[in-house]
Amino acid sequence: MLTLRLSLVLLALTAASADAAPETYRQGAERFIADMTAKHGFDPKVLADLLGQATYRQSIIDAMNRPYEGKPWRDYRRLFLTPERIQGGAAFWTENADALSRAEADYGVKPEIIVAIIGVETSYGANLGSHRALDALTTLGFAYPKRADFFRSELEAFLLLAREEDLSPVEVRGSYAGAFGKPQFISSSYRAYAVDYDTDGRRDLWRSNADVVGSVANYFKQHGWRSGESVAFPARLAPEFQGAVEVAEKRPLKPSLTLEALQESGVAWDASVPDSSAPAVLILLDGVETEHWVGLQNFYVITRYNHSNLYAMAVHQLSQAIRAAHAKAR
Repeated sequence: MLTLRLSLVLLALTAASADAAPETYRQGAERFIADMTAKHGFDPKVLADLLGQATYRQSIIDAMNRPYEGKPWRDYRRLFLTPERIQGGAAFWTENADALSRAEADYGVKPEIIVAIIGVETSYGANLGSHRALDALTTLGFAYPKRADFFRSELEAFLLLAREEDLSPVEVRGSYAGAFGKPQFISSSYRAYAVDYDTDGRRDLWRSNADVVGSVANYFKQHGWRSGESVAFPARLAPEFQGAVEVAEKRPLKPSLTLEALQESGVAWDASVPDSSAPAVLILLDGVETEHWVGLQNFYVITRYNHSNLYAMAVHQLSQAIRAAHAKAR
């Protein structure tokens, strides 16, 4: 017990060495160690020593309070619809064509969608993130009350994942929100949806592009992806539109109306839609001019990866640009 208490003191001192950690940080660490010991059989001294190597980062709290998704669509779009991401996506598709074709056959997800996710998340592995996952998850789990419960559960999943996959918890780096690997999976998603697509006995989302491709496709399939269906298409409001339809802006809404019902309310489009009974939602984006879109089930599935209509639209539009660039290069 004395050794454990000493380790916790060292933890608090380490946390304070970079930034002034709030009191909740130490208290949260103590409760977390007790929970992990009781629930999962972790050695309390070993876990205390591990958390003692974590560092509280105020910059991570600051980043959480100013997410990219807070930007207007016209600015957000420019971050991801770039020549580098488009050409990089076409090249990634060519280099991983076999895995992408197999994933489409196995999971029903088109290659351009899988590639666009990897492009938006890490530029195909070029930017994997600079934050230690241990720092991000302890900082947010112990000192970010708004979402502390979620991030403590992700810290729990992270340590279980490290134990299962033989990862070093102090070496894994990723985003300020604790996501990592080429597709930036959070720990619970890694455990639940990552697949060993190259059948080498490991689920490696850093070095195995096959595992990355298969895991993204599996994630979408498990969240309700509809094979062969569209994602979204531009729309316009007819003069008779009465505004009786709920409109999704930055935050996603689950499609709850049919395409037929949207048409009857005064929403119009030029896209060819074979199934008028398909669930859909009207989306408003703040572009250079106001943009209206109709999002289908697959658009909503993309928002399960990141709960933002801006994110899903960036993935959709990047995927279309990648598909065109890949076809042109063939």
